[in-house]
Parts: sequence; C-alpha cells; structure tokens
Amino acid sequence: MFFTLPDFSDVSLRDYQETMQRPFFSLSKKKRLKPIEYLSPDKSVTVHVSANPAYGMATIWDADIMIYLASHLNELRERGENDLSPTIRVQPGDLLKRICWGVSGRAYERLVGALDRLQATTIKTNIRANSKTRETTFSWIDSYTHLVDERTQRSLGMEITLSKWFFDGVMDKRNVLAISPLYFEITSGLGKWLYRAARKHAGGNGRDGFTIGFETLHQKSGSESSLPSFKNKILELARSNSLPDINLEVLGAETPRPKLRMVMRKHLESLTPDDPLTRPVTTSRTRQSAVPALPPSPAQGLKSPARDLPPEPKAEDFVTAADIRGLLSRTTAGLHADGPKRGKTPPATATRQTPRARDVLGTEVYETIKADCPGWDLDALMAQFDSFLDRNPGELPRNYAKRFHGFVRKHHERNKYSLPGM
Repeated sequence: MFFTLPDFSDVSLRDYQETMQRPFFSLSKKKRLKPIEYLSPDKSVTVHVSANPAYGMATIWDADIMIYLASHLNELRERGENDLSPTIRVQPGDLLKRICWGVSGRAYERLVGALDRLQATTIKTNIRANSKTRETTFSWIDSYTHLVDERTQRSLGMEITLSKWFFDGVMDKRNVLAISPLYFEITSGLGKWLYRAARKHAGGNGRDGFTIGFETLHQKSGSESSLPSFKNKILELARSNSLPDINLEVLGAETPRPKLRMVMRKHLESLTPDDPLTRPVTTSRTRQSAVPALPPSPAQGLKSPARDLPPEPKAEDFVTAADIRGLLSRTTAGLHADGPKRGKTPPATATRQTPRARDVLGTEVYETIKADCPGWDLDALMAQFDSFLDRNPGELPRNYAKRFHGFVRKHHERNKYSLPGM
C-alpha cells in the first residue's frame, strides 16, 4: 500500500513561494496563541493566522514538513505522474530523515505534534483572490492518518491530505522555488524565515539582490519580538552571514532606519573589485591560498596555528571539496613538521591522492569527532560529505572541519541504532 519516496540526493527541494515572504508561521518553538495579522504596505494582501488553543500555531519548523510534501509533489509532476492527489502516502521514517529531524522516538512524537498544529492552525488570506473569491480560509493539511501494526505497534505509514489551497498552488510549477538542502540545518526560527524570504525576494534579482527596511521586514515576519529586539537578531544573522546561498549586508546599521540587502552568493563572483557589493571572493588565482581556518591543536605544538594561515575566504565559489581536502592535508603536514608522534598516523604526503580524514582534520579534531560519534568510518563519511559538496559547489563551507563535524553528528544521530551492539 505504501511506497518509499525517492532519496533527496536525487530530488531537488522545492518550497511554495507564496508562503515564503509573508507571516504564515510562528517563529518560536514556544506555544503561540496570539494571532498573526498582516496587511501589506500597499494594502493589497492580507494574511490572518489563528492558533488552536490546544495545540498552538504551526511553527516555522513545522513548515519543514510542508517543504517535504511540496518537493515530493513537484517530483511526481516532473516525472509525468498522472492523477496526482492531495492525499500523499509517506513512510514517517523517510520523511524524518529527509528533513533532518532524526528517527528517534522523540522525533516521531515531534512529527505528530507538528501535524496536529498544521491541521489545527487556521489561515485566512486573499492571496490568489479573484472575481469569484474574496478570500480563502484553510488549514495546511486537512487530515492525517497513522497506521500501526497491532502486534508490534510499528508504523506502517501515513496518509497526509493537503489543503486544496496549498495543493493547487504547488501544482503550478511557477509557484515553487528550489532551496538548499542545508536549509534544514538552520537552527534559528528567524533565520529559517529570513532564508525563505531572501530566496523569494533576491532569487531572481541577480547581482542587485533585494534591499528592504528592518521595519518592513519585521512586519512581514510576524515576529512577536519588539522591533529593537528584532533588529538585534537581524544584525546578528548578518554578522554571522551563514545562511545557505544568501549573502546578507546591513546598510546604515547605525542609523534609525537600517536596511538589509540580500544577494544570492552565486551572483557575487561576477562583481568587479570596485563594485560596492564586492567582498573577498575565491577565484582561480586565489584558490591555492584559500585554506579554511583550522582549530588550534595542542598536538601541533603551536598556540595558535590559525594565525599563520592565509585569511579565510568569505565566498567559496571556485573551490572543490578535493581542493579543500588537499590544502588542509598539506597545512596539517606542515604544522607537524617535527614528524608524527608515536602511534599516530603520519600526515599526508604529496603522493597521496586522497588524504585520510585524520590527515585532513588534524589529530585533535579527528579524535573529538570519533569520541562524539563512535563506531563510524570517518574516511567513508568524508567521501560522502565531499561528494555532496562537489554536487553543490555553492555550499562549500567556510570552515571545513566544523561543517564535517556537524555532518557526522547528524549522521550518527540518525543511524546510531544501526551500529552493531546498539
């Protein structure tokens, strides 16, 4: 009865753009009962979101499920499937893995809670209004059914029925936008909303991107935070500038009315040195010196090895995963100039084509990851990680070791029970 969904390594993630730039979800994990009331600056668009007292309002994390379902429908349409239905059959484990929630018992409880909020939250909007309809009232999903085996109580699958409003919107391929798989790694509620809004606003604007005032951004987000608190959170997101795909720049940060400029990073590579949007970009001429910062390691005999390295680049447009591995390996070898310690794996040499994880990461980082996530072959996981980076060059990390550590932690959380003895 139930089928396995395609792996997202082969299926592009799609988000429904009419929900990406306006306040449809709570940005906090705390239970929200206060309604969202939104009126666009030109007074042409209204959005009203009300919460169920028992469940609270659907959150921006619950929207991960809607992205998954929209991506699945888009894939079926692209494959030429006929008779697509708002009722989608899924395996909960597949869904949870794809949106990076893990597959623990707590993750299943979280899924059920999210589905309850998605079904109980009521939205009223005039988006897509026409001469016959002034506005539409709906919930994100109409219903869901969870089947379990009576004897073992194991899940046999779920049927989730989408609202007609959402289903009709996703079925128009002009209404869906590609998003980064790294979206699910964003931990901040405001960060998740800002990524979606930036992807919608800046995605088609090329190198000019999109500039918006903080006050308008605050209104569009539906955040319960005060405007000063909201400004501080946006400033922090811009300082870290770590959202996938999107470059953030604050204009007039010290003025009463600062603005945020959002540009897709893929467009920055075409800027000239004199362009006001230009920031350090890794090009074919600088790639040989573009070494991501390494964490200090006492075993390396230096108090701060990172200060002897070239500055970390702020864009990673022309570097491959193999480049990063090789550069890190050669740097690590140089820092171990006194020779390998007894019992330690010697550093990579110029003749080694594929440096091992220990050589790339350095002893301290390698041992830390092994301690955090025991039982895994880090060389094999690094090959998987690099394969993803090579398929997605726009996502090359600024700190390779840190991103790889996070990748292994998530892999361990999702799959630790498959290890022998677990």
